[in-house]
Amino acid sequence: MTDQAQALRKLVSVSEQKDDERATRIVTVTSGKGGVGKSNFSLNFALTLQRQGHRVLIFDADIGMANIDVLMGFSAPYNLYHLLKREKNIWEIIQQGPHGLHFIAGGSGFTDLLDLSSSELDYFAEQIGKLHGHYDLILFDTGAGLSKETVRFIVSAQETVVVTTPEPTSITDAYALIKMVTAMNHNVDFKLVVNRAADAREGKQTADKIRLVAKQFLELEIPVLGIVLDDANVTKAVKKQVPFSLAYPGGDAAKGIDEIARRFMDGSSAVTDTESGIKGFIHRMFRLKK
Repeated sequence: MTDQAQALRKLVSVSEQKDDERATRIVTVTSGKGGVGKSNFSLNFALTLQRQGHRVLIFDADIGMANIDVLMGFSAPYNLYHLLKREKNIWEIIQQGPHGLHFIAGGSGFTDLLDLSSSELDYFAEQIGKLHGHYDLILFDTGAGLSKETVRFIVSAQETVVVTTPEPTSITDAYALIKMVTAMNHNVDFKLVVNRAADAREGKQTADKIRLVAKQFLELEIPVLGIVLDDANVTKAVKKQVPFSLAYPGGDAAKGIDEIARRFMDGSSAVTDTESGIKGFIHRMFRLKK
């Protein structure tokens, strides 16, 4: 714990010096239904981005089904609940996982997020605001489906990655999520990832189905970040509680994540306006509260 505290203090010190130079990209990862491997994707996506040289914080925002720490075989002593109750500050609830990946564990605190008082909201915003410039990316792994909490994260982030599989129900639910958010008149930058595809052809066919109906009925162009092939190593890694990108870096799934991470960063743009980054995220999240 001492080493972790020292590492976090060093991060704060270095980041404060570069605060004006660095912008934080806010990304939500979600899915239309459960069981598509969304959290596993989020974790390995975050780890891969970090290995590629980016400072990443993964935030487990899956109410009731938080499992990022379980996938890493890590028991987190603190989570968002401790922040909301002012028992810990933002830096104290940030934990370090494998390869030094920073993460905030999910907890009952997220349930309270919808019912905070004005003073509690101000405190939460102040604490989250401290992360401005300290990371290149913050990834929010939300719950599946379209709960009030998930909607809030989707519309507050700069961009949302929707994870689906080739299963018909997964495709239908992914499109339904995109359609419902769009119907709320929120301008969300959706991106698509197809997980557990038998091969590249099946993955492309799956993505094309969603992209076609989104363009035809919603007038949306949804780019495809990539395809993650079905890989038996993923199940092995989950049983070991080790991220598959670390346990089996040469496997099909790990290779797919690596390509997706590179494509994701190649398509990034500088975050400079006040409606983007941490400040824009806070503004949009609490504007919905009113």
